[in-house]
Parts: sequence; structure tokens; C-alpha cells
Amino acid sequence: MSNPKKVAFYTLGCKLNFSETSTIARSFKEEGFQRVDFSEHADIYVINTCSVTENADKRFKTIVKHAQKANEDAFVIAIGCYAQLKPEELADVDGVDLVLGASEKFKITDYLNDLTKSEFAEIHSCEISEANFYVSAYSFGDRTRAFLKVQDGCDYKCTYCTIPLARGISRSDKLENVLKNASEISAKGIKEIVLTGVNIGDYGKGEFGNKKHEHTFLDLVKALDKVTGIERLRISSIEPNLLKNETIDFVAQSNSFVPHFHIPLQSGSNEILKAMKRRYMKELYIDRVTQIKAVMPNACIGVDVIVGFPGETEENFLETYNFLNELDISYLHVFAYSERENTAAAEMPEIVPVRVRKKRSKMLRGLSAKKRRAFYESQLGTSHIVLFEGENKAGFIHGFTENYVKVKTPWNPELVNTLHDIELEKIDEDGLVRFNYKNSSIAV
Repeated sequence: MSNPKKVAFYTLGCKLNFSETSTIARSFKEEGFQRVDFSEHADIYVINTCSVTENADKRFKTIVKHAQKANEDAFVIAIGCYAQLKPEELADVDGVDLVLGASEKFKITDYLNDLTKSEFAEIHSCEISEANFYVSAYSFGDRTRAFLKVQDGCDYKCTYCTIPLARGISRSDKLENVLKNASEISAKGIKEIVLTGVNIGDYGKGEFGNKKHEHTFLDLVKALDKVTGIERLRISSIEPNLLKNETIDFVAQSNSFVPHFHIPLQSGSNEILKAMKRRYMKELYIDRVTQIKAVMPNACIGVDVIVGFPGETEENFLETYNFLNELDISYLHVFAYSERENTAAAEMPEIVPVRVRKKRSKMLRGLSAKKRRAFYESQLGTSHIVLFEGENKAGFIHGFTENYVKVKTPWNPELVNTLHDIELEKIDEDGLVRFNYKNSSIAV
């Protein structure tokens, strides 16, 4: 193209969405499009949606308005989980031209023969039962670390969750394909890969387009650890019942996997866990945390928790609060329960008032800040390797140690995407950690 058409992307939601946006963006590039920032004038704006929280749904309209402000004649496309769950709702938003479901989003450029805006948006959305094939994805270029998709979909029936309705059955990438993608990422000079998926501990299922298992998550971890050139591998979120002791023990002595786990709990009350149809009780969760800390005392453990689930009494909530308070964890991701259509929880009685959900949320966020501070304090005086990010934030550059302590030092562009031996020194007033270099030529 002499004058290439311009395309811009906006991603809502999880790491998996970021990996898929990046892959879809590369398909546009192969077709001769030029990628620009979402705030710039573009011919096409692609919004990758999320439907995990009510908030993500509402943000969509705002993002469409931003696109229209940049170019009122632009062609606006909605893809992602919300586009699969509620295509008509998105199609009704003023300015939207095309809505693509779970399978169609990977063939997005096939739908771009005519970029003329019309009165009604086009919808191409399959039945979710047809989203049974696997499409590889990984992100790079957007950040210091790459998100590598290894699995998609979920066979679990948690009563609050719409993900199986939005992404279909659990299915996995072939092992050789994951290793090929990891090598490609490594060849681009990216130092850290984060494994991502909907339920990555289920890896192996659907590797051959059916339920046949050849590989397990442990096989995946062991194979990735042998890929040359990858400095760091990080496991994103993994279900406690699928995080086996063998995997924990392997990570503890591996070449590349870092001592950082993010393990959804959702509630510290067995009564609520049963109502949520989670596949474990809190005793198993204690076992996982205990095992991690036994073999990796400095490991960082993050926890997802939902407050205000239907039927959650004050006693249930305090049980969760006290359970987390006593547990040797590092931080929390707190979600206030929000009703989602077509889920069993939405039909449950004993609805917790929104103001109570907000209050409980606030309490757990306070606990998270306390836990993170305590974890950072426990790491002072210890030695780590930091990987620096690429952004100048108010004159400082930030980075993360292998065990996910966030550090800061005065901005120096030479540090971007580099690894350094450091010793953690003190916690700054903003809660980030200052450090001293060890064996480094870089002046502090």
C-alpha cells in the first residue's frame, strides 16, 4: 500500500486478552495496515472487550467515544468476551460497525472488505459450542514482558462466572507450538515470559482437538525451562487444585521459573466455596501456601478473592478476612461480586447489598496493603535480580524482582529491559522499594 490504512487497538481485561490483541495486530500488519496509538487518528479501531466485571462492560461505551473523537468516520470493531456474550448489546452502541465473537475475532481481516459505516452494525458470532479449536497467541512490543497464551476456555462450572460462556471448553496449544512461540519471543530480546490462559493448570486437555491428554502442566513447565535464552518464566493465575506439589518443587529448583504464584481463593469460608462450586476447600489452599513457603521462603503469593457473594454473611466474611490475615501471602486482588446474566449465582437468594460489598472490599484492600508492606519488609536486606520496565514515571524507572517486589530508582533509559543484581534497602514513602546495586557499573 502506498498510503497504508491505520489501525488502533484497545484492550480491556486480562493478560490473555493482551496476548490475543497483539497477535491480531500482527495479522493486520501482514495485510499492510499501519498500527497507531488508540489516541491517534486511525481508519479502524479495534476494542478487545472483557466481561469479568460490570465495570468492564460500562467502559466499552466510553472507549468507543474516544475512538469517535479521534476520527468520527472511523470503522469501530468490538471483539472479545463481551462481544461473544452480548453481541446485540454492543452492536447497539452508537458508532460500532462490526461485532465478532470468540472464533471470528482471529479472522478479523476477512471481514474488512467494506469499511463504509452503515446504520446497523454487523454481527458475526458463533454458538460458543463451536469455539472448540485453538488459536495461538503471544504479546510483545507493548511491554518488557511477553504474555504467552498456552490454554483457552474452561470446563469448570463456578456459579458466578461467565468465562465458559464467553470462551468455550478447555483446550490447549500443542507443546511444540508453545516452545516455538517461546523461542520466537526470546529471539526478540524479551527477558520475561508470563504464561497465560483461562485455566492454565488444565494444560494438556484439548491438545489434539479432543479431551485426549498427552502432556500435563508439569510437562509444559519442564519443557519451557529448557528453552534457551529465556531469563524468566512466570506462571500467571493457577487454580489451587491444579497446582501440584511436583510443580511447586520443580519451580523451586528450575533455571527460569520465578518464585511468584497467583492462586485464586475467592473465599476463606468452605460454605461459600461450596456455593461457588469451587473445586477445593480452604484446607487445600493452606497446603499449597505451606508447600510453596517450605521450598521457596521468599516466594510471592498473590490471591484473588470475591466479597459479597450471595449468602455471604458477616460471619462468612470475617472467616475469609481472618483466614487471609493469618495466611503467609503477599497481596490480594479483591473483587466485589457482581451479578452476571446466565449464571447460577444470579438466581441465588440472600443478595448482599452493594454498600456492604463495597465496605468488605475496602476492608480487604486495606489488608492487602498491610500484607504487601509486610512482604516487602521481609525482603529488605536480601539480594535479588531486577528487570526494569520501559516507562519514565515522574522521573523514576520501576522494575520487578523475580519474586515480584516493585522497586524504583531515578530514570535512566539505559536500564530499560535490563537485569541487575541488587540488594533491597528501604521502603520509600510511596510504598516502593529502594535498593543498592551489587557488582554493577551503573551509578546510583
